[in-house]
Amino acid sequence: MSKMISAGKSPRIKVDTIGGDLSVVGWDGDILVKGDEDEVQLTQDGEEISISCTGDLALRVPKGASFDFGNIGGDASIRGVQGGIDLQNIGGDLSIRDAGPVTIGNIAADFSMRNGKGDVHVRNAGADVSIRDVEGRVILDTVGDDLALRGARGDVKVNVGADVIVYLDPRADGEYSVVAGDDILLVIPPDTNATLTLQGDMIDIDLPGVEPDEEAAERVVVLGAGSAKISLSAGGDVRVTAQEDAGERAEEFGNFAGINFDWSGFGEQISRRVEEATRRATKRAEEAVRRAERHAERHARRGRVGLEIGRWNWDFKGGPKPPTPPVPPVEPVTDDERMAILKMLAEKKISAEQAEQLLSALEGGK
Repeated sequence: MSKMISAGKSPRIKVDTIGGDLSVVGWDGDILVKGDEDEVQLTQDGEEISISCTGDLALRVPKGASFDFGNIGGDASIRGVQGGIDLQNIGGDLSIRDAGPVTIGNIAADFSMRNGKGDVHVRNAGADVSIRDVEGRVILDTVGDDLALRGARGDVKVNVGADVIVYLDPRADGEYSVVAGDDILLVIPPDTNATLTLQGDMIDIDLPGVEPDEEAAERVVVLGAGSAKISLSAGGDVRVTAQEDAGERAEEFGNFAGINFDWSGFGEQISRRVEEATRRATKRAEEAVRRAERHAERHARRGRVGLEIGRWNWDFKGGPKPPTPPVPPVEPVTDDERMAILKMLAEKKISAEQAEQLLSALEGGK
Protein backbone atom coordinates (compact mmCIF):
# COMPACT_ATOMS: atom_id res chain seq x y z
CA MET A 1 0.00 0.00 0.00
CA SER A 2 0.97 3.64 -0.45
CA LYS A 3 -1.16 6.16 1.46
CA MET A 4 -0.85 9.93 1.86
CA ILE A 5 -2.09 11.64 5.06
CA SER A 6 -2.34 15.35 5.84
CA ALA A 7 -1.65 16.14 9.52
CA GLY A 8 0.03 19.57 9.51
CA LYS A 9 3.68 20.51 9.59
CA SER A 10 4.39 19.16 13.10
CA PRO A 11 2.46 15.91 13.47
CA ARG A 12 2.87 13.72 16.54
CA ILE A 13 3.33 10.14 15.38
CA LYS A 14 3.05 7.17 17.72
CA VAL A 15 4.39 3.89 16.37
CA ASP A 16 3.44 1.06 18.70
CA THR A 17 5.11 -1.91 17.00
CA ILE A 18 7.09 -2.56 13.84
CA GLY A 19 7.65 -6.26 13.24
CA GLY A 20 10.35 -5.77 10.59
CA ASP A 21 12.54 -2.91 9.35
CA LEU A 22 11.70 0.80 9.44
CA SER A 23 12.70 3.70 7.18
CA VAL A 24 11.74 7.29 8.05
CA VAL A 25 12.68 10.34 5.94
CA GLY A 26 11.73 13.93 6.70
CA TRP A 27 10.58 16.08 3.77
CA ASP A 28 8.42 19.12 2.97
CA GLY A 29 5.29 17.17 2.07
CA ASP A 30 2.56 15.35 4.01
CA ILE A 31 2.84 11.89 5.58
CA LEU A 32 3.41 9.09 3.09
CA VAL A 33 3.00 5.53 4.38
CA LYS A 34 4.36 2.54 2.46
CA GLY A 35 3.92 -1.06 3.53
CA ASP A 36 1.90 -4.20 3.02
CA GLU A 37 -1.78 -3.27 3.34
CA ASP A 38 -2.49 -6.42 5.34
CA GLU A 39 0.26 -5.56 7.85
CA VAL A 40 -0.34 -1.84 8.50
CA GLN A 41 -2.85 -0.39 10.99
CA LEU A 42 -3.29 3.39 11.07
CA THR A 43 -5.54 5.86 12.88
CA GLN A 44 -5.61 9.66 12.91
CA ASP A 45 -6.92 12.28 15.33
CA GLY A 46 -6.00 15.70 13.97
CA GLU A 47 -2.21 16.03 14.14
CA GLU A 48 -1.87 12.80 16.13
CA ILE A 49 -1.18 9.64 14.13
CA SER A 50 -1.00 6.07 15.47
CA ILE A 51 0.67 3.36 13.38
CA SER A 52 1.59 -0.27 13.87
CA CYS A 53 2.91 -2.76 11.35
CA THR A 54 3.69 -6.47 11.59
CA GLY A 55 6.22 -6.28 8.74
CA ASP A 56 8.45 -3.63 7.15
CA LEU A 57 7.38 0.02 7.02
CA ALA A 58 8.59 3.11 5.16
CA LEU A 59 7.46 6.63 6.09
CA ARG A 60 7.98 10.08 4.64
CA VAL A 61 6.95 12.73 7.14
CA PRO A 62 7.09 16.53 7.57
CA LYS A 63 10.46 17.59 8.95
CA GLY A 64 8.80 18.99 12.06
CA ALA A 65 7.27 15.65 13.02
CA SER A 66 7.97 14.05 16.41
CA PHE A 67 7.97 10.32 17.09
CA ASP A 68 7.14 8.03 19.98
CA PHE A 69 8.28 4.51 19.07
CA GLY A 70 7.47 1.40 21.07
CA ASN A 71 9.22 -1.66 19.70
CA ILE A 72 11.01 -2.07 16.35
CA GLY A 73 11.82 -5.68 15.57
CA GLY A 74 14.46 -5.18 12.85
CA ASP A 75 16.73 -2.35 11.68
CA ALA A 76 15.77 1.32 11.48
CA SER A 77 16.98 4.31 9.49
CA ILE A 78 15.69 7.78 10.46
CA ARG A 79 16.64 10.92 8.52
CA GLY A 80 15.70 14.59 8.77
CA VAL A 81 13.16 14.46 11.64
CA GLN A 82 13.56 17.60 13.75
CA GLY A 83 10.68 17.27 16.22
CA GLY A 84 12.27 14.77 18.57
CA ILE A 85 12.50 10.98 18.77
CA ASP A 86 11.60 8.75 21.70
CA LEU A 87 12.28 5.04 21.17
CA GLN A 88 11.78 2.26 23.70
CA ASN A 89 13.40 -0.74 22.03
CA ILE A 90 14.91 -1.82 18.71
CA GLY A 91 16.03 -5.35 17.94
CA GLY A 92 18.55 -4.50 15.18
CA ASP A 93 20.78 -1.63 14.02
CA LEU A 94 19.72 2.00 14.35
CA SER A 95 20.97 4.87 12.19
CA ILE A 96 19.84 8.47 12.80
CA ARG A 97 20.86 11.56 10.80
CA ASP A 98 19.84 15.22 11.01
CA ALA A 99 17.43 14.81 13.90
CA GLY A 100 16.22 16.70 16.95
CA PRO A 101 16.48 15.44 20.56
CA VAL A 102 16.79 11.65 20.86
CA THR A 103 15.92 9.42 23.81
CA ILE A 104 16.37 5.66 23.45
CA GLY A 105 15.78 2.82 25.88
CA ASN A 106 17.49 -0.19 24.31
CA ILE A 107 19.36 -0.85 21.05
CA ALA A 108 20.21 -4.51 20.55
CA ALA A 109 22.88 -3.94 17.90
CA ASP A 110 24.88 -1.00 16.42
CA PHE A 111 23.92 2.67 16.77
CA SER A 112 25.08 5.46 14.46
CA MET A 113 24.11 9.12 15.03
CA ARG A 114 25.15 12.22 13.11
CA ASN A 115 24.07 15.87 13.12
CA GLY A 116 21.90 15.95 16.22
CA LYS A 117 20.14 19.21 17.08
CA GLY A 118 19.47 18.39 20.74
CA ASP A 119 20.41 16.01 23.56
CA VAL A 120 21.12 12.34 22.92
CA HIS A 121 20.36 9.89 25.73
CA VAL A 122 20.73 6.13 25.27
CA ARG A 123 20.13 3.84 28.23
CA ASN A 124 21.58 0.72 26.64
CA ALA A 125 23.34 -0.01 23.33
CA GLY A 126 24.30 -3.63 22.85
CA ALA A 127 27.12 -3.24 20.31
CA ASP A 128 29.14 -0.41 18.68
CA VAL A 129 28.16 3.26 18.88
CA SER A 130 29.28 6.10 16.62
CA ILE A 131 28.16 9.66 17.37
CA ARG A 132 29.30 12.77 15.52
CA ASP A 133 28.25 16.42 15.68
CA VAL A 134 25.64 16.75 18.41
CA GLU A 135 24.64 20.19 19.67
CA GLY A 136 23.31 18.99 23.02
CA ARG A 137 24.46 16.60 25.73
CA VAL A 138 25.51 13.02 25.03
CA ILE A 139 24.56 10.53 27.74
CA LEU A 140 25.17 6.82 27.17
CA ASP A 141 24.35 4.80 30.26
CA THR A 142 25.71 1.52 28.84
CA VAL A 143 27.50 0.65 25.59
CA GLY A 144 28.27 -3.03 25.04
CA ASP A 145 31.25 -2.67 22.69
CA ASP A 146 33.19 0.29 21.23
CA LEU A 147 32.42 4.02 21.08
CA ALA A 148 33.60 6.67 18.62
CA LEU A 149 32.51 10.19 19.61
CA ARG A 150 33.35 13.49 17.95
CA GLY A 151 31.81 16.94 17.87
CA ALA A 152 29.75 16.83 21.09
CA ARG A 153 29.01 20.44 21.99
CA GLY A 154 27.27 19.70 25.27
CA ASP A 155 28.35 17.72 28.32
CA VAL A 156 29.31 14.07 27.91
CA LYS A 157 28.69 11.14 30.25
CA VAL A 158 29.33 7.67 28.82
CA ASN A 159 29.94 4.16 30.16
CA VAL A 160 31.46 1.82 27.57
CA GLY A 161 32.28 -1.88 27.73
CA ALA A 162 35.31 -1.87 25.41
CA ASP A 163 37.39 0.83 23.63
CA VAL A 164 36.68 4.56 23.24
CA ILE A 165 37.94 7.18 20.79
CA VAL A 166 36.70 10.66 21.70
CA TYR A 167 37.52 14.04 20.16
CA LEU A 168 36.63 16.97 22.41
CA ASP A 169 36.82 20.75 22.14
CA PRO A 170 35.80 21.42 25.76
CA ARG A 171 33.66 24.38 26.80
CA ALA A 172 34.85 26.42 29.76
CA ASP A 173 32.04 25.10 31.96
CA GLY A 174 31.84 21.68 30.31
CA GLU A 175 31.83 18.38 32.20
CA TYR A 176 32.97 15.23 30.39
CA SER A 177 33.07 11.75 31.90
CA VAL A 178 34.21 8.61 30.05
CA VAL A 179 34.35 5.17 31.66
CA ALA A 180 35.64 2.31 29.48
CA GLY A 181 36.25 -1.39 30.04
CA ASP A 182 39.37 -1.26 27.89
CA ASP A 183 41.32 1.64 26.34
CA ILE A 184 40.55 5.34 25.89
CA LEU A 185 42.01 7.71 23.32
CA LEU A 186 41.21 11.40 23.93
CA VAL A 187 42.10 13.99 21.30
CA ILE A 188 41.88 17.65 22.39
CA PRO A 189 43.19 21.00 21.02
CA PRO A 190 46.69 21.97 22.25
CA ASP A 191 45.34 25.15 23.91
CA THR A 192 42.63 23.35 25.93
CA ASN A 193 41.72 24.77 29.35
CA ALA A 194 40.71 21.75 31.40
CA THR A 195 41.41 19.68 34.47
CA LEU A 196 42.06 16.05 33.50
CA THR A 197 41.40 13.31 36.04
CA LEU A 198 42.81 10.08 34.61
CA GLN A 199 42.82 6.44 35.72
CA GLY A 200 44.09 3.41 33.80
CA ASP A 201 46.64 0.61 33.56
CA MET A 202 49.03 3.03 31.90
CA ILE A 203 48.58 6.75 31.24
CA ASP A 204 50.32 8.51 28.34
CA ILE A 205 49.87 12.26 27.88
CA ASP A 206 51.30 13.68 24.67
CA LEU A 207 50.64 17.39 25.24
CA PRO A 208 52.94 20.43 25.23
CA GLY A 209 54.35 21.21 28.67
CA VAL A 210 53.13 18.02 30.36
CA GLU A 211 55.85 15.79 31.78
CA PRO A 212 55.46 12.05 31.23
CA ASP A 213 54.90 9.71 34.17
CA GLU A 214 54.98 6.20 32.79
CA GLU A 215 54.50 4.53 36.17
CA ALA A 216 51.37 6.42 37.19
CA ALA A 217 48.01 4.67 37.11
CA GLU A 218 46.23 7.84 38.29
CA ARG A 219 46.96 11.44 37.34
CA VAL A 220 45.37 14.85 37.71
CA VAL A 221 46.64 17.33 35.12
CA VAL A 222 45.64 21.00 34.88
CA LEU A 223 45.81 22.47 31.38
CA GLY A 224 45.68 26.26 31.09
CA ALA A 225 43.02 27.69 33.38
CA GLY A 226 41.69 24.18 34.09
CA SER A 227 38.10 25.32 33.63
CA ALA A 228 36.52 22.31 31.90
CA LYS A 229 36.34 19.04 33.84
CA ILE A 230 37.37 15.87 32.00
CA SER A 231 37.35 12.50 33.75
CA LEU A 232 38.66 9.35 32.04
CA SER A 233 38.61 5.96 33.74
CA ALA A 234 39.81 2.94 31.75
CA GLY A 235 40.15 -0.75 32.45
CA GLY A 236 43.05 -0.60 29.98
CA ASP A 237 45.28 2.28 28.89
CA VAL A 238 44.58 6.01 28.64
CA ARG A 239 46.14 8.16 25.93
CA VAL A 240 45.63 11.94 25.68
CA THR A 241 47.02 13.79 22.67
CA ALA A 242 46.64 16.95 20.62
CA GLN A 243 47.54 15.13 17.40
CA GLU A 244 44.51 15.73 15.19
CA ASP A 245 45.16 12.64 13.08
CA ALA A 246 45.54 10.23 16.01
CA GLY A 247 42.13 8.66 15.47
CA GLU A 248 42.67 8.18 11.75
CA ARG A 249 44.75 5.09 12.45
CA ALA A 250 41.72 3.44 13.99
CA GLU A 251 40.12 2.34 10.74
CA GLU A 252 39.24 -1.03 12.26
CA PHE A 253 37.58 0.58 15.28
CA GLY A 254 33.99 -0.61 15.05
CA ASN A 255 31.71 -0.55 12.01
CA PHE A 256 31.19 3.17 11.67
CA ALA A 257 30.99 3.60 7.92
CA GLY A 258 27.23 4.07 8.28
CA ILE A 259 24.39 1.63 8.08
CA ASN A 260 23.04 1.11 4.58
CA PHE A 261 19.42 0.17 4.02
CA ASP A 262 17.81 -1.09 0.84
CA TRP A 263 14.07 -0.59 1.10
CA SER A 264 13.31 -1.75 -2.44
CA GLY A 265 12.93 -5.38 -1.39
CA PHE A 266 11.00 -5.56 1.87
CA GLY A 267 11.01 -9.02 3.44
CA GLU A 268 14.26 -10.13 1.76
CA GLN A 269 16.72 -9.22 4.49
CA ILE A 270 16.58 -12.26 6.78
CA SER A 271 19.85 -13.75 5.53
CA ARG A 272 21.59 -10.40 6.00
CA ARG A 273 20.39 -10.21 9.59
CA VAL A 274 21.72 -13.70 10.28
CA GLU A 275 25.07 -12.74 8.77
CA GLU A 276 25.19 -9.56 10.83
CA ALA A 277 24.35 -11.43 14.03
CA THR A 278 27.09 -13.96 13.29
CA ARG A 279 29.53 -11.12 12.57
CA ARG A 280 28.81 -9.48 15.89
CA ALA A 281 29.12 -12.73 17.81
CA THR A 282 32.38 -13.56 16.07
CA LYS A 283 33.73 -10.07 16.77
CA ARG A 284 32.99 -10.39 20.49
CA ALA A 285 34.75 -13.74 20.70
CA GLU A 286 37.78 -12.59 18.73
CA GLU A 287 38.07 -9.48 20.87
CA ALA A 288 38.23 -11.74 23.92
CA VAL A 289 41.39 -13.29 22.47
CA ARG A 290 42.80 -9.85 21.72
CA ARG A 291 42.15 -8.63 25.25
CA ALA A 292 43.78 -11.69 26.81
CA GLU A 293 46.90 -11.14 24.70
CA ARG A 294 47.02 -7.46 25.52
CA HIS A 295 46.61 -7.98 29.26
CA ALA A 296 49.63 -10.29 29.20
CA GLU A 297 51.69 -7.60 27.47
CA ARG A 298 50.66 -4.50 29.40
CA HIS A 299 53.30 -4.58 32.10
CA ALA A 300 56.00 -5.19 29.49
CA ARG A 301 55.09 -2.04 27.60
CA ARG A 302 56.17 0.43 30.26
CA GLY A 303 59.16 2.35 28.99
CA ARG A 304 58.50 1.78 25.29
CA VAL A 305 58.78 4.65 22.83
CA GLY A 306 55.43 3.81 21.29
CA LEU A 307 52.14 2.96 22.91
CA GLU A 308 49.57 0.43 21.77
CA ILE A 309 45.95 1.15 22.60
CA GLY A 310 43.52 -1.48 21.51
CA ARG A 311 43.98 -1.96 17.80
CA TRP A 312 45.97 1.27 17.41
CA ASN A 313 49.72 1.73 17.64
CA TRP A 314 51.49 5.09 17.72
CA ASP A 315 55.28 5.67 17.56
CA PHE A 316 55.46 9.09 19.16
CA LYS A 317 59.13 9.95 18.84
CA GLY A 318 60.19 7.87 15.84
CA GLY A 319 63.17 5.59 15.58
CA PRO A 320 63.41 1.92 16.44
CA LYS A 321 61.60 0.64 19.51
CA PRO A 322 63.81 -0.75 22.28
CA PRO A 323 63.67 -4.49 22.95
CA THR A 324 60.54 -5.59 24.75
CA PRO A 325 61.19 -7.07 28.20
CA PRO A 326 60.32 -10.76 28.39
CA VAL A 327 56.85 -11.67 29.63
CA PRO A 328 55.58 -14.95 31.00
CA PRO A 329 54.57 -17.20 28.10
CA VAL A 330 50.87 -17.52 27.43
CA GLU A 331 49.67 -20.61 25.63
CA PRO A 332 47.81 -19.41 22.51
CA VAL A 333 44.39 -20.62 21.55
CA THR A 334 44.70 -23.02 18.63
CA ASP A 335 42.72 -22.46 15.44
CA ASP A 336 40.73 -25.63 16.11
CA GLU A 337 39.81 -24.48 19.62
CA ARG A 338 38.83 -21.03 18.39
CA MET A 339 36.73 -22.39 15.54
CA ALA A 340 34.98 -24.85 17.86
CA ILE A 341 33.99 -22.01 20.21
CA LEU A 342 32.86 -19.74 17.36
CA LYS A 343 30.85 -22.60 15.86
CA MET A 344 29.02 -23.13 19.16
CA LEU A 345 28.45 -19.38 19.33
CA ALA A 346 27.04 -19.19 15.79
CA GLU A 347 24.75 -22.16 16.53
CA LYS A 348 23.58 -20.36 19.71
CA LYS A 349 24.72 -23.24 21.91
CA ILE A 350 26.58 -20.71 24.06
CA SER A 351 26.24 -16.96 24.60
CA ALA A 352 28.79 -14.31 23.58
CA GLU A 353 29.69 -13.88 27.26
CA GLN A 354 30.29 -17.62 27.65
CA ALA A 355 32.43 -17.64 24.49
CA GLU A 356 34.52 -14.81 25.87
CA GLN A 357 34.99 -16.65 29.16
CA LEU A 358 36.05 -19.84 27.34
CA LEU A 359 38.58 -18.03 25.19
CA SER A 360 39.91 -16.08 28.16
CA ALA A 361 40.33 -19.28 30.16
CA LEU A 362 42.18 -20.99 27.28
CA GLU A 363 44.50 -17.99 27.02
CA GLY A 364 45.29 -18.18 30.71
CA GLY A 365 43.11 -15.18 31.63
CA LYS A 366 41.09 -14.82 34.82
